[in-house]
Amino acid sequence: MARKSFLEPIELTPPKHLRTLVENRRVFNLNNCELNVFECYEQSFKVPLTFNDFLITSMVRGRKVMHMPGSPAFDYLPGETVVFPANQPMEIDFPDANMDSPTQCIALAVDGLYVRETVNYLNNFYQNPDEHSTWRLQFNTYHFENDDEISSLINKLIRICSSGDTTKNIFADLNLKELLIRLMQSQHLQQVISEARTSNNHSRQHFVLNYIREHLTEKIAVDTLSKQAYLSRNIFFKWFREQFGITPLEYINRERVNLAKQLLSQTGHSVSRVSDMCGFADVNYFIRVFKKTEGITPRTYQIISSDHNRIIKGITG
Repeated sequence: MARKSFLEPIELTPPKHLRTLVENRRVFNLNNCELNVFECYEQSFKVPLTFNDFLITSMVRGRKVMHMPGSPAFDYLPGETVVFPANQPMEIDFPDANMDSPTQCIALAVDGLYVRETVNYLNNFYQNPDEHSTWRLQFNTYHFENDDEISSLINKLIRICSSGDTTKNIFADLNLKELLIRLMQSQHLQQVISEARTSNNHSRQHFVLNYIREHLTEKIAVDTLSKQAYLSRNIFFKWFREQFGITPLEYINRERVNLAKQLLSQTGHSVSRVSDMCGFADVNYFIRVFKKTEGITPRTYQIISSDHNRIIKGITG
């Protein structure tokens, strides 16, 4: 998993303006969405919350424990986002909240008609008839770590919604559409990756991702991938980015870094050897890609993993 991308800090509500210490709420209303900033200043449990619209939430500070019907409870931390369908009941614990260390999160409630119109537009104008999939928001993967694109868009929306700009509805509309598209692309990629393991010829998407997975340790040229997809190089590049929100090289490097993390934590191979085993032609390029993705060098990751494995072995042994 790539390094989490955190939201920019948001000023806390001045104490004299707090209406409540549990889920104090500031609201900024726009035409198609409503930005809520929630803060909790005291330990609380099983606080109920429901929104009538599709909801995009992202943690800014502190820790919550989320309870969803039919699902295990999970910790919700800064750098993470959760999406909810309309009218989704939830209960929230604030086990660590206090006046010195409050929790804070944002919640973007998006008009349901706006969401449907955006999805329909994508399906009408950006869906290849040869593909066996459609644009849609999914809720089987509703809790995930932010990447840079998601964080950047949410930060922009926070600034726009809370500004006094008379044209903010226009800018909010543009950024909200892009955020919805990025979320769907991210969810779609995870769905196709999962399906590709068992149905690698189901569609062009499955076939390409499965080909990358099977040849991850080898040199993979975009020209080769475009031929596998029966598309020209330029059209393939554009198609891949439209489908998944990232370039083919970004996806390949991300998967290679994931493989490198396994090898670094489970073997005694050198960084140079792991770089070669993961298909990188140059170890310095591997180090740059790894550090950009994970925030630390491969060697530092290996040391941390080794120390962690020793502690676990000592506990279980």
